[in-house]
Parts: sequence; structure tokens; C-alpha cells
Amino acid sequence: MTDTISAIATANGIGSISIIRISGDRALQIAQALSKRQNFSPRYATLSTIYDKENRLIDETIIIYFKGPNSFTAEDVVEIQCHGGFIVAQSILKATLDAGARLANAGEFSKRAFFNGRIDLSEAEAIAQLIEAKSEDAAKILAKQMKGSLKEFIEEVRDAIIHILAYSEVTIDYAEEDLPQDLVEQIQAKLDELYALLKKTLIASKSRQGLMQGFRVAIIGKPNVGKSSLLNALLNYNRAIVSEIAGTTRDTIEEQVKIGTHLIKIVDTAGIREANDEIEKIGIQRSLAAIQESDIVIALFDASRELDDEDRKIVTLLEENGQNKELIVIKNKIDLPQNFSCDTLNFDLELNSKDDVSLLVEKLEDIMDKSNGSDEIMLISERQIAAVEATMKNIEEAYEPLEFQELEIFSFHLNEAVKEMASITRPFENDEMLDKMFGSFCLGK
Repeated sequence: MTDTISAIATANGIGSISIIRISGDRALQIAQALSKRQNFSPRYATLSTIYDKENRLIDETIIIYFKGPNSFTAEDVVEIQCHGGFIVAQSILKATLDAGARLANAGEFSKRAFFNGRIDLSEAEAIAQLIEAKSEDAAKILAKQMKGSLKEFIEEVRDAIIHILAYSEVTIDYAEEDLPQDLVEQIQAKLDELYALLKKTLIASKSRQGLMQGFRVAIIGKPNVGKSSLLNALLNYNRAIVSEIAGTTRDTIEEQVKIGTHLIKIVDTAGIREANDEIEKIGIQRSLAAIQESDIVIALFDASRELDDEDRKIVTLLEENGQNKELIVIKNKIDLPQNFSCDTLNFDLELNSKDDVSLLVEKLEDIMDKSNGSDEIMLISERQIAAVEATMKNIEEAYEPLEFQELEIFSFHLNEAVKEMASITRPFENDEMLDKMFGSFCLGK
């Protein structure tokens, strides 16, 4: 990492400012060349004009110099704040490349910060997800992780495993003697306590994944039950076609809307029924997939029509697929004469989706706010979850050799557990994994 990199650090589009970030040994030299100015005080904003290699004025900018190691990457960093817009920022970026920088790869600034010891992987992942946070609660959790809260938790777990491992390592030399029974019980009690902590963290993290990734809400029901009208009401505009013809919605429709402090994705599914039309059959298959992938399922039933086989199919789907979902069962079209009755259904809400859906909005907000839970530590990526699951598996496999006092095997499993936990923060041995992870970051970060 001896070369100097440069990239636009702000999103494409029109705005008041854009930021071009430069990092590396030649960052200050490049800024001096572009501005024709030699003196930049670290951490001071300096008004400077920027010129291209042909000595033509590009823009009047603010330049801030961060002298390494007191910067995000721990290298010399220069940030050039120019007027917003695609052309000006691109022109300055090109000027930095002409002056000796190279275009940064996606996530390369964060990768340099990681390798230079400024952040660990848990903090890097928090940075990446904070940019795409789907709720205010998620942003708060990620901000804490950027400050090292998950790292502290990982270190505590790692130290606890090493402490248990020390009991084993010390007594391996005395393997021909039986360990005192109370010592085995002490080790097992510590393992039980550690396993329970990891399990609690894992369950809480999985149950709150919608908080990080954005909640998915599927609207299901038989044809012409009011699903599209409900979607339009939640979006507050006519996104889906509404008609009296059954099967009007023949594919899933996905839209995002903010409810409370959460940005959610709502999926309006095709009406679920026995279909003869091949295209409609595909739409119904996608509807079933949408139910499986959703965090919250809204099931609509038409209060004006009697219970029929299509309604029973919806009830069966709820029974088969609703165990791990948040379900909201709604009796719709209550402004019409009431003809619907089903002993196995408990309705959460009764409404007319064409008039007022405020009760549903409140219900959704309550469910999503509840997912925030408490200030418990949360795993924010599949990689972190997989590492904790592997740690728990090694702890499980350590119980039997401990019982039979096979301390070498016991120590092997605990050493593997230590490696798995350490991989959440700093797995130096896997360059391919690091390249893939940082490659998912946006340019300029």
C-alpha cells in the first residue's frame, strides 16, 4: 500500500458540495500541485483554487489536510470540498490522477484503515452498514459498534475462553492423574455460562436482522381482497392497479416506504388461488416465496364475502409458514355488509383499506420498534453470525472430551473457538475474504 489513491467520497448527483478524498504518501504533494499552494496546516480548512494539468481553473474549493497517522487511514489524507455536481468533482478527480494518484478500489480507504490498525473488521462492517441504515435504531446500534462496542464484547468472550483453556493447558502435563471432580465441574459451569451468553446474543441478532437490513412486509390474500388498495394507501399514491377483476395483480410489486423511524419494503403479492394461467401461476409461486422471505406478513380477508376454499388456503399458509413471522391478520372491507366468519382466525385489525389504514401503520410501527429490544450487543452480518455459530459448535464438541478428561482434544476445540471469535475482528490469514468484504463497500469509503 505504498501508492496514493483518490476517489469521490460523496454520492453521484447534484448537491451543494462534493468531496474528493486522497490517501497515501503523496496526498499532500498532489494537493500542493493542484492548488499551487505549499502551506497547509493539518486539520485546518483552507480556501484554495484547483487547477488541472493544463493550468486551467477548475473550481474554488476547501482543502483539509490530515497528517498521518492522525487520519482515517492512518496515512496522509487530503479532502477537497468542491461545488456539488458530476462535472466539477470528476474534473478534480481526474486532476488528482494526472498528478500521480490512482483511482481507489471500492472500500480501499477502509481497508487501509484496517491494515494500519485504525479499525477492526467489526468497526469496518459497522461503517459500511451505517451508510445504508434502514432505521434510526439501526443507525444508533451501528454508531456504537463504530466506537468499538462489539470489539469489546468479542474480547471479553475470547478472554473467557482463554481463561478456561488455561485450566486445561496447565493440567495436560498431569494427564496421568485424574482431575479433581470440582475442577471439571468449574470448567463445565464456565462453559455453560459462556455458551448461554453466545446463544442469547445469536438469537437476539437473528430476530433483529430486519432492523439492520430493512423490514420486509408481505401482503397476502386471495384475489380481489384489497391487497393493492392497501399498498396504495400505505404508499399514499396509486402504485398498484386496482380493479374488480380477480387476478389483476399477476406478479409481486415491491415498494419502499418510511413508517415511524423505519424504512421498510412492502411486497404486494399476486392473489393466491388455483390458477390455470401459466403467468399467474408463476406470480403465485413468487408470492409464496415473498412470504418465506418476509419479516412481517399481513393477511387480508374480505369481510363482505363468505369463507371459501381460497380463504382456507391462506389460513393453511399462515399455519405452515407463520411460526417465525410477525403476523397481522386483517378483516378488510368492513364498510360493506358482513358475511365472513372463521373460527380459527383471530383478527388483529378490522378496517377498510380504501379509507383509513392508520391503525395498521401504528401496528407495524409497534412491531418494528419492539425489534429494537435493548442495548444488547448485536451481530450485524452473516459473517459475524457464522463465526459465533462455529464458536458455539466447538464449545458443544468440547463437553465430551472434558467429561472423559481427554484434555488435548478439549483444548483443540477451545483453540478453534478462540480463532472463530477472533475472526470477527481481525482475521489476517484470509486475504480473499478481506478483498471480498471490502469490495462490497462503496467507492470513496
